[in-house]
Order: sequence, then structure tokens, then C-alpha cells
Amino acid sequence: MAVAALTLHHHLLCFSNSRTRTWLPKRRTLFESQKRAPLSPISCSSSTSPSPSPSPSSPEAETQTAESCVNLGLSLFSKGRVKDALAQFETALTLDPNPVEAQAALYNKACCHAYRGEGKKAADCLRTALREYNLKFGTILNDPDLASFRALPEFKELQEEARLGGEDIGYSFRRDLKLISEVQAPFRGVRRFFYVAFSAAAGISTFFTIPRLFRAIQGGDDAPDIWETAGNAAINIGGIIALVALFFWDNKKEEEQLAQISRDETLSRLPLRLSTNRVVELVQLRDTVRPVILAGKKESVSLAIQKAESFRTELLRRGVLLVPVIWGEGRTPEMEKKGFGVPSKATAALPSIGEDFEKRTQSIAAKSRLKAEVRFKAEVVSPAEWERWIRDQQKSEGVTPGEDVYIILRLDGRVRRSGKGTPDWQQIVKELPPMEALLSKLER
Repeated sequence: MAVAALTLHHHLLCFSNSRTRTWLPKRRTLFESQKRAPLSPISCSSSTSPSPSPSPSSPEAETQTAESCVNLGLSLFSKGRVKDALAQFETALTLDPNPVEAQAALYNKACCHAYRGEGKKAADCLRTALREYNLKFGTILNDPDLASFRALPEFKELQEEARLGGEDIGYSFRRDLKLISEVQAPFRGVRRFFYVAFSAAAGISTFFTIPRLFRAIQGGDDAPDIWETAGNAAINIGGIIALVALFFWDNKKEEEQLAQISRDETLSRLPLRLSTNRVVELVQLRDTVRPVILAGKKESVSLAIQKAESFRTELLRRGVLLVPVIWGEGRTPEMEKKGFGVPSKATAALPSIGEDFEKRTQSIAAKSRLKAEVRFKAEVVSPAEWERWIRDQQKSEGVTPGEDVYIILRLDGRVRRSGKGTPDWQQIVKELPPMEALLSKLER
């Protein structure tokens, strides 16, 4: 399971069905910029034969603690006893857990609910962990065990809450999104400063101009010129209206950008199966390929792939990797009987919760192996999650969800452009520079 036994610095232990394996998370996600040195975790071993949980009358039951219940729940889960594991996590929450133990119990309880297809209960557990126990939202995004949950509407609601921020949930997630937004739009803060400063100056000027306008209307020997005064007042009021409108427009653009960054982060965690049968997340292919997502009915996608074969050599030179997504294929996600998320072989190929994720994705050796494994076409894993992301992208661009579309990604993983129907491969060959070209190096 993604989050396992407890340590003083929120480091957790993960179990394997075949052997005890300790993962020391020094993970660094897209939204986490600080590393914490791992301490010695509390180890819990699993065996191949199920062992009954202690009876309420036994000495072990009398000395139960939240920590021991979490560890026992993980052991039960590793043997496929999800219902019993869920009971242990619930018991842990009743034994006065400290914040670290409560976070682990809630998170693993959510994973059990996700495995059982109980999306609302999983979302409630994660919401509590985010609100009260400082769970990082990046953990939910990165965990392959929660792939089935991320394909549900409840995850979308939770993600939207986190994106909007607030005191209760997702404040750190929104803060990190804002940091990325500032990098992509570095002058937004400067513009807002000038909007506020000029609006204040215009407001002060209007404050002194209005009395003069009243005096000009009343007339008299020392009254100011009415047309000049009225013109000044109109300029000041018009300036305030324009600057306030620009301020709110900039805010709206920022919210749209934050939503796009959030979608890009979700996209980066979607899994693919390469031609060598290795499963990777899309983020691992950054700087290596330009994925072209082909989404639609089976006949339309097959036709697009067939047309692409005519330009195969040139497309490969440009790093194009075809990613077909058939509408409706992911409506009934498959579940494994033991464990959850992707199968065990696939899980070994994914970045684990206990590895330095950034180090892995930037490893020269790992990228060299990936380049050797990448071919012309990849197969999506968790098609429901892919389909949900594409439909969200369609809504953001004003396209009716469910239409046949294609989406071309950049080498850095962001969306380059998209369109309806079948892509014009000849135009794409002209548009994309070869991988060895200077423009491709600048795109990385």
C-alpha cells in the first residue's frame, strides 16, 4: 500500500506480498520542494500464510495501540484481506492516535475504500487527512494505488477543492500551484501592483475633483471651468473602472492557468504501457517523446493510426508517440483480487512512493533505457482515468465532451495544441522539429 507504517517524520513502510520491503520515502513531487531525511521506520513483516488477528480477550488485544493497528492492517491488506485491514484502520482511529498515526490510518483507510469501489468514503477520509492532518495532495496524485479513485467524480471534486484552496483543505496545494503560475507568468504580480497603485491615485484625484465639479455646477466668480472639471472627473472614474476590470480579468486568467496546471499535473501521472510491456507514468517520458493522444471511437482512432503509418519514419524522428484512447473502454475498471492499482509486475515499473521521484525521472541512465524502449505506439493503463482527463480538457477548450479529438504534447509534458477529428500528419511533420534540432532542445 502506498502509505504504510509510521515514522516521526511521516515516513511510511510498504509491504510486498512476497517479501518484506522497506521504502524510505524521500519523495519529491511536482508540488513539494523540501526533502526530509528518513529515520528508521517501524518494520512490519508479511508472510504468505494468513495469520488471524488477535482476539479481543487476548493480551495482544488489551495492549492495542493506533500504531499496532495500522501495522496489522497493512499486514492483512498485503495478504488480500481488505475488509479485515479496513477494520484495523478504523480501530486505530478510535485509540487516540497522534497526528502521524491518524494521517496514516485515514490514508490507508481511503485506499481500502478505493479498492472496494467506495469513492465517497475514500474522498471523505482523504478530505479529513488533508484538512486536519496535513496530508500532501501530491501524495494522492502520485500514488498508483489510488488510480481507480482518480477515475471517479469524487476525486475531481476533491481536486477542485484543493485547487481553490482555503483554510480547511488544500492550502499548500494551491500555494504550490501559484508558485508554478508565477514562474509561467512572472509579471502578473507587477501588473497587479500598478493596477492597485493607479486605481488608488485615480481615486484620490476623484475625491478632490468631485467637490470642484459641484462648485463648477453652482457657478460663481471663483468657480472652476465646468467642462474641464467634468472631463477630469470622467477620466478619473473611467480609469478606475478600466483598472478594476483589468485586475479582475487578470484574476480570472490566473484561475484558468491554475486549473490548467492542475490538469497538467494530473496528466503527468497517467500510466502508459510501452511496447516492451513496461508501465511508466507520462512524466517519465518528458524530454524523450512528444505524445500525441488520439481519443475517439474505435473506428476513428484506428483510421488515424493507419494514416500515421505513412509518415512513421518522419514522426519517429520528431519523437512522436501515439497514445490511443477509445471512448468507453475505461467505464468498468478492472480490479485485482490482491493489492490494488496496477498489477504487481506493472507496479514494480512505476516510481514507488519510497523513491526520490525527481531523481528517478531525471536519471540519465533511466532516460537512456526509456529511449531504447519507446516505440511508435503505447497502450494506456487505467483508460477511465485517461478518458476523464481528456473530457476535462475538452470542456476547458469549449469542445463537446465525447467528440473525436487529438492532443499534441510538448517535450516538457505540457499541451502544445489540440484539434477535432483526425490529425493532419503531414502538417504535424512540418510543424514539429526533429529531436536533434535546436528548437527541440529549447522545448525541453
